[in-house]
Amino acid sequence: MSEPKSPTPTPGDTYKGWLFKWTNYIKGYQRRWFVLSNGLLSYYRTQAEMGHTCRGTINLATANIAVEDSCNFVISNGGAQTYHLKASSEVERQRWITALELAKAKAVHMQAESDDSGDEGPTSPPTSAPSGSSRNMEVQSTLRTLGCKVEDLCTCNDLITKHGTALQRSLSELEGLSIQGPMGDKIKQVTERATLFRITSNAMINACRDFLGLAQTHSKRWQKALQAERDQRVRLEETLEQLAKQHNHLERAFRGATVLPSSLSNSAMDNKGSSDSGKGDASDEDDENEFFDAMEDPSAFITVPADPKYHRRSGSNASGISCSDLGMDDQSFDEQSLTSNPESPQSLELEPVRQRRTRVPDKPNYSLNLWSIMKNCIGKELSKIPMPVNFNEPLSMLQRLSEDLEYYELLDKAAKCQSSLEQLCYVAAFTVSSYSTTVHRTGKPFNPLLGETYELDRLKECGYRSLCEQVSHHPPAAAHHAVSDRGWTLRQEISLASKFRGKYLSIMPLGSIQCLFEKSNNHYSWKKVTTTVHNIIVGKLWIDQSGEIDVVNHQTGDRCHLKFAPYSYFSRDVARKVTGVVTDKDGKAHFVLSGTWDEKMEFSRVMQSSKGENGTEGKQRTVYQTLKSKEIWKKNPLPEGADTMYYFSCLALTLNELEEGVAPTDSRQRPDQRLMEAGRWDEANAEKQRLEEKQRTVRRERAAAVVAGPPEEGEGAQHIDNYEALWFKKIDDPVSGESLHVYKGGYWDAKEEGSWDMCPDIF
Repeated sequence: MSEPKSPTPTPGDTYKGWLFKWTNYIKGYQRRWFVLSNGLLSYYRTQAEMGHTCRGTINLATANIAVEDSCNFVISNGGAQTYHLKASSEVERQRWITALELAKAKAVHMQAESDDSGDEGPTSPPTSAPSGSSRNMEVQSTLRTLGCKVEDLCTCNDLITKHGTALQRSLSELEGLSIQGPMGDKIKQVTERATLFRITSNAMINACRDFLGLAQTHSKRWQKALQAERDQRVRLEETLEQLAKQHNHLERAFRGATVLPSSLSNSAMDNKGSSDSGKGDASDEDDENEFFDAMEDPSAFITVPADPKYHRRSGSNASGISCSDLGMDDQSFDEQSLTSNPESPQSLELEPVRQRRTRVPDKPNYSLNLWSIMKNCIGKELSKIPMPVNFNEPLSMLQRLSEDLEYYELLDKAAKCQSSLEQLCYVAAFTVSSYSTTVHRTGKPFNPLLGETYELDRLKECGYRSLCEQVSHHPPAAAHHAVSDRGWTLRQEISLASKFRGKYLSIMPLGSIQCLFEKSNNHYSWKKVTTTVHNIIVGKLWIDQSGEIDVVNHQTGDRCHLKFAPYSYFSRDVARKVTGVVTDKDGKAHFVLSGTWDEKMEFSRVMQSSKGENGTEGKQRTVYQTLKSKEIWKKNPLPEGADTMYYFSCLALTLNELEEGVAPTDSRQRPDQRLMEAGRWDEANAEKQRLEEKQRTVRRERAAAVVAGPPEEGEGAQHIDNYEALWFKKIDDPVSGESLHVYKGGYWDAKEEGSWDMCPDIF
């Protein structure tokens, strides 16, 4: 990347950038991210570490700065710390030398003023925010150093006590031996010296203990002083903010400017520009002095804040969204675009037609030897393993599929979007949200019986209703269809391939999910990632999601590539991390998504992208300059007492609630599942065996009918037992090119008429 040309920094500026730091003769110079702020020079391995891990800090007030050659220079504070640094060019080295000399002069001046005022003098407000911040950072650095030294002393204390006791015991054993002559005298002399060493060590340990108590006493005083400085800084910042607002208000009143409701977004941009004007050119210089190079991180791309000029731009519309989105700080731009859309329906909250339950019976605490069941199942398909209900949760796989609709509001917002790229962001967030309920759900859902159905009718409450049906038994496959009066349709066919590997269980969902929007005719499709259940035999069960998803818009060619990072003990990234990039058909990036699949997702608009340096695997990473990120999805909190209710969400608690008028094949009617929910697990296990044996008998009868006569031509011919789903039919989708079961209609008409004669007797 080309280096930004920045003017010479002024005193007090925060100067940031990449420098090469000498480490050792094996690794040589290594690139590090340096930050010069308030008289302190700190460095980090990457920009991402700035929020939590500082690798080293030098106080410039006592440091010496020496230039070695055209690119190299040395910073030392008298021998304790010495940094041998190298810039990428002579011009860049001179920028750093200038910034360091200015910062050092100011730090020396501030230290002299502090010494003149005296340590025990009356307390007075700090003259400037950087002075207080410098002292706070110095105190924090000292506290961290003392903490490390105390830990080292504690470790040495334990080692001296351990080895000293062992040495004394060994010498006592030697002294007890009957050895005459010079050897016996030598052993006696060594024993006396060991005793003297033990006495000296104990004295040193006592001195260290006294030092520790003294350090802890002073640490409390320093912490109080630091907290007082922080409070004072917060008060100053609040006062400065109030003054800036008053200044802005007076300036606009003087100019005779009026704010109309229709120009809300423009006024937001004016407010932002006015509040930023107090920073002057210094803030521009800060951003220009930041070097947006590739970080040493395994991710495929890096995001950095965009240049401030993009925040003040009023005519850009690169991603196809309204210009008013650029100036919004306190709202996500979907709210602005939706409220300004005259064709959007009124978003009125509909009162629920019925009061749904908020609890299920608590999970019984039954003990079971898991290894006695699982030891003969290693390498087998999970669906073929006879499992007792002790490992289940009182929901079927069909109900788990319906639970994907918990965050249906994301699809409602997507249906109202004017831009297909913005719409793709909401669809991608919806795909991630479907995994949020799995983080604590270690229970296995019931395998649906062939022909089993499940309806979720929330038309009056939420505007949608869905239907699931088990359309195949071997391999097990379920079809799902959901339609909303807000203008979207969701359909999916999922079959699970699972393997038990001894220590963990891998679940690989097969099939695809499709989402269609009526207004724009946009047709999206994607697949699910792999779910892994760890610590099957020993330890606490925990679940991880890993893999990659491509959400494709077959209408426009837009694509969102999502990556679910697998958990790694050695990774510095946050656990359960998800990243994604939204690109158009030409591969140009427009949005970046980031977050975790169990908590929330955020997205940012890309203003500029460039190629960075090669990563650890030789792949060239892309650096995206983005606007401020905005939250697009956040997980709903679990209900109170969820840990005793299988960690069900508020929606999951209602899924198995009995309702009138549902089909006789509905999962709510399944007897073993209802017994398990009631806590009668022994009866549930017996009922489960009866249902499975009944299903095997019916399947043998169908197979015998196939042998007796040739199967009929048509949709059911692909099944070996000539089974044909009741409410779904298999088609080849002309848009996505995938083969899947789609809803063929008739279910809701049958429910309205109360006619279920066509349903098989599966329970």
